[in-house]
Amino acid sequence: MGKAVEFIGINKRFPGAHVLKDISFSVEEGEVHALLGENGAGKSTLLNILHGVYTEYEGTVKLHGKEVRFKNVNDAIVSGKISKVHQETLVVKDLTVGQNVTLGYEPKKGTFVDFGKMYADVNEILNKLHCKFKSEDLVATLTSGEMQMLAIARALYHHSNIISLDEPTASLTLKETEALFDVIRDLKKEGVTVLYVSHHLEEIFQICDRATILRDGEFIETLNVKDTNREGLIHSMVGRSVAAVASRMKPSPMTSEVVLKVENLSSGKNFENVSFELHKGEILGFFGLVGAGRTEVMRTIFGADLKTGGSIFLGDKKISGHWNTTKALKSGIGLVPEDRKTQGFLSLSTNTDNVAISSLEKYMTGVFVDEKKKEKNAEHFFEEMDVHPRRIDYLTKNMSGGNQQKVILARWMATDVDIIIFDEPTKGVDVGAKAEIYRLMEEMVANGKSLIVVSSELPEVMGISDRILIMCEGHISGELKRGDDYNEDMILNLAIGGN
Repeated sequence: MGKAVEFIGINKRFPGAHVLKDISFSVEEGEVHALLGENGAGKSTLLNILHGVYTEYEGTVKLHGKEVRFKNVNDAIVSGKISKVHQETLVVKDLTVGQNVTLGYEPKKGTFVDFGKMYADVNEILNKLHCKFKSEDLVATLTSGEMQMLAIARALYHHSNIISLDEPTASLTLKETEALFDVIRDLKKEGVTVLYVSHHLEEIFQICDRATILRDGEFIETLNVKDTNREGLIHSMVGRSVAAVASRMKPSPMTSEVVLKVENLSSGKNFENVSFELHKGEILGFFGLVGAGRTEVMRTIFGADLKTGGSIFLGDKKISGHWNTTKALKSGIGLVPEDRKTQGFLSLSTNTDNVAISSLEKYMTGVFVDEKKKEKNAEHFFEEMDVHPRRIDYLTKNMSGGNQQKVILARWMATDVDIIIFDEPTKGVDVGAKAEIYRLMEEMVANGKSLIVVSSELPEVMGISDRILIMCEGHISGELKRGDDYNEDMILNLAIGGN
C-alpha cells in the first residue's frame, strides 16, 4: 500500500496566531486514520488545507505521491477525488435527497437534468449504505443521522477515494452510529481512505487503525490504535492525565428546597405528562436517546415552545398567563442550547458582547452601556475559564467549539439566573475543555444555582448528576439517585423502554 495523504512541513498563520507549526505525517491508503487533539489543536485547519478551503499556507500536500494545491473545494472534489463530511451537514431542505447528493454535478440529458438516472444512481448508493430513505424523499423529512448518511452518499457519488469525517456521530443515535461504522468498514474494504475526527475516544478504538495527535498546532505523534489505551491517548492530547469521565470533585451542595416543579407538562406530540422537581444546588441529569423529547421539555420550561397542558412552578409560585423566554429570563431561568452555532451566541458579535448580552443592565452608567465594564467582565471570565485565545475582541464564531461553549457559559455565569438548563453542554468539546466545564458547573451549584443537564453521553450524565431522569418517547421512564448503584445497562434499558 502507498501513502494516500502526505503533509510535509505545513505552516498556517492567521492574523495574530500561528495555528499550524511545521506539521508532517502521512496517511496510508485504505486505512481509517484518526486525527485527535483538543479544540484549537489545529485539526480543522489541517483538514481545511487538505480540502482546498484554505489555499494560503506553507508546506506541501501530496495525494498518492503527487503534490497537489487545490484552488477551492470544488477543485479538491473533482480533481483530487477527496470529500469532507461536515459535522453540520450542509443541505437544502426543500430539495430531494437525490438533488442534494448530486447538487451542482447533476447527470444531464442534453441541457436538462436526467432525473431518472439521478434517482437511480443515488438509490444505488443509498442501498449500499443500508439507508432506509430513498433518493426521491425530501431532505426536510430526514433525521440528523440520515443527513450524515446523505453527506457520505454525496462523497461516494463523487467517487472520492479519500473521505474525512469531522465529528460524524455528534448528533447520531447509538443505532445510527453502528450503521455508520458498518459503512466505514465497507469503504475501507474497497480501498477508500478515511480521516476520522472525533472526541469520542471509544469510537477511535472501534473503528480506527492509526491515530495522529496534534497539540497547540504541533504534531505530537502517530501511533497504532491497538497498541495504546484511552489513558495513553488522553495523555498525548492534553499533555496531562485527565479523568475524561465526568466526576464530582466536591461534595454536592444540594438542599431539600424545591426551586422548580413541573407537573404533568405536555406539548402536543413531543412529550406528555412529564413531572419532576429540581432542588436548590442540584445537578439534575436528563438522559435519553435522540428523539426522546428531552430538548422539547427544556424549551417549553424556558418558554421557547408552547405547552399544551400541565403546570410549571417556580418555588411554590405557579406560572400563569402567557409564558415566554423574556419572562423566563426575568424569573431567573437560563438555557444553554444544544446548537450553539445558531442559537448560542450572536455570530457577528465579539466575545465581550456575547458574554454581556444576557446581563446588560449590569454594565450601564446612567442610560449608556459602559464598554469598559463589559470588557472587564469578559476579561474576568476569560481568565477564570482559561479561554484560548485570550482575546475578548475576537468574533465568537472564530473560536473553536470548546471555547465558544466557554463563552456561552460565561454569559450565563455573568447573569443573576438561579436555574440554568444545559442541553448537550459538551457536544463536540474536547477532553480538556470538558473537565473545565464540569468544574464550572460545580462552581455554579456551590454558588447557589441549580442546573439541569441534558446529555446523550452516559459517562457524563452518570458522573456529574445528583439524580438522573431517563426519558423514552416523550415520557419519563425512570429516575435514579446518585447513591443508587446505577450502571450503564440499567440506564440504557430504561432509555429504550425497558423497566
